[in-house]
Order: sequence, then C-alpha cells, then structure tokens
Amino acid sequence: MSVTEASSYYDDLEKMSVADLLHNINKEDKTVPYAVEKAIPQIESLVREIVVRMQRGGRLFYIGAGTSGRLGVVDASECPPTYGVPHGLVVGIMAGGDGAIRKAVEFAEDDENQAWKDLQEHAINQDDTLIGIAASGRTPYVIGGVREARKNGILTGCITCNPDTKLAAEVEFPIEAVVGAEFVTGSTRMKSGTAQKLVLNMISTTVMVQLGRVKGNRMVDMLLTNVKLVDRGTKMVMEALAISYEQASELLGKYGSVRKAIDNFK
Repeated sequence: MSVTEASSYYDDLEKMSVADLLHNINKEDKTVPYAVEKAIPQIESLVREIVVRMQRGGRLFYIGAGTSGRLGVVDASECPPTYGVPHGLVVGIMAGGDGAIRKAVEFAEDDENQAWKDLQEHAINQDDTLIGIAASGRTPYVIGGVREARKNGILTGCITCNPDTKLAAEVEFPIEAVVGAEFVTGSTRMKSGTAQKLVLNMISTTVMVQLGRVKGNRMVDMLLTNVKLVDRGTKMVMEALAISYEQASELLGKYGSVRKAIDNFK
C-alpha cells in the first residue's frame, strides 16, 4: 500500500470534539514543511534546469488530475498578475479540462494518452519544461503525459507524495515530499495537497526571482488590477525613491508599472 493510502494515525474521528478535530488536523499539518524540506535538493536540481530553459524562451507546464491538477492551475494563473509575465508562460492543464477545476470529471485521470493531446494544443517543444503533479504517483493521465514529453526531448519533473513511484521513474527530476498518512485516510487534498502547494510556491517563486521579476523583495512587475494593488505599487515607488505618496502615485499613473516608474525617475 502507498504511503498516501495508509491508515490514519487517528481513529473514531466522529467521536472527537470540534476542538480535538481541529487540533489534531493542525498537529498533522505541522509535519508537512519538514517533509518538503527534505526534498529541497530535488527541487533545486529541477529549478536550475527550468531557469536555463526559460531564459532562452521556454515555458513551464503543469499537468495533474483532481486536487493536484487544480493546484497546478492555481500556481500558473497567479504568475501573470504577480510577476507581470505573459499568460501562457506558465500553463496549468488538468485532466477533464477547465470544467474539472470546479466539478470532478469521472474517469478523466484514467486516460494515459489525453495529457499529451492536451499539451499538443499548446505546441509544447524542447525549450519547455513539464512537471507532472500526482500525490499518489500513479495517475495514468500524468504518467502518460510525462512519458511522451520525455520521449520528445522535453525536460520532465514531477511532484509526488509517495516514494519510488511509477511517475517518478518516468521523469528526469522527481520531487518526493512524503508527508505520511492523511488525517482522513486517503484524503490527499489535506497534507499531500499542502505539500504540493508549498513545492509549487517554491518552484515558481524561485524561477521568477531568477528571471529578474523581483527587485529587492518586491513584485515590481505586478499588474495593477485593483485599488489595493495600485496602493501597494504606489507605496513601493514611494519607498524606493524616497518621495511623497502623491509624487509616487503620479509616476505610477504615468508609467503603468512599479519598475518603469522607478527606472524612469529623474
């Protein structure tokens, strides 16, 4: 039996009080960062390769099913507003298509050939990177996708929460964040999902920093799509240039981005 399917360390959950349930879930959640920490060397190896490819114009793709697929879509969708990169530079694809983001599509994850077909719609090529995400490490949709990608000379990695999986065997750069049994047996949206989210945060953030999309510790290329972000951007310009809020607001309005406002200040 896989680690992610192992029986919970807790039993008789229905007899626990609300407080006990919450404390015990939190107790399990606290173990997740330590599992991710053990995988940092694996993450580093993959990130270094991603950066090289993206510096020459490559893209980053995620594929997954269920929770794993949704996490990839979330990470990809947050890159353009956070870092000002084009839509399509980081792409999340999930079994069952975009409709599966909200509603599960039965048996979509069982088609070993569909992921490669989905990737063909984006004209994936040898400058790109594909990361398969599957807590179990045995999802046919993901395995089939990375297998075909690797055959076609595309860099492949994976994020899984079991050791020595079929998925890990198919890729060049496996990441294994083994978090142990879930609080509710087999419910990998919990600790496994949290681990996958942490790893995705680490990958995309580190890649974007390496690509020059962060200055100091600030998102200087973020899209100014609402009042909160315009205010945040104004304060970034204000602090960077030691000018008044009003001056910073005027500069930001003129140039349309924090980076341009700072770079063009005279």
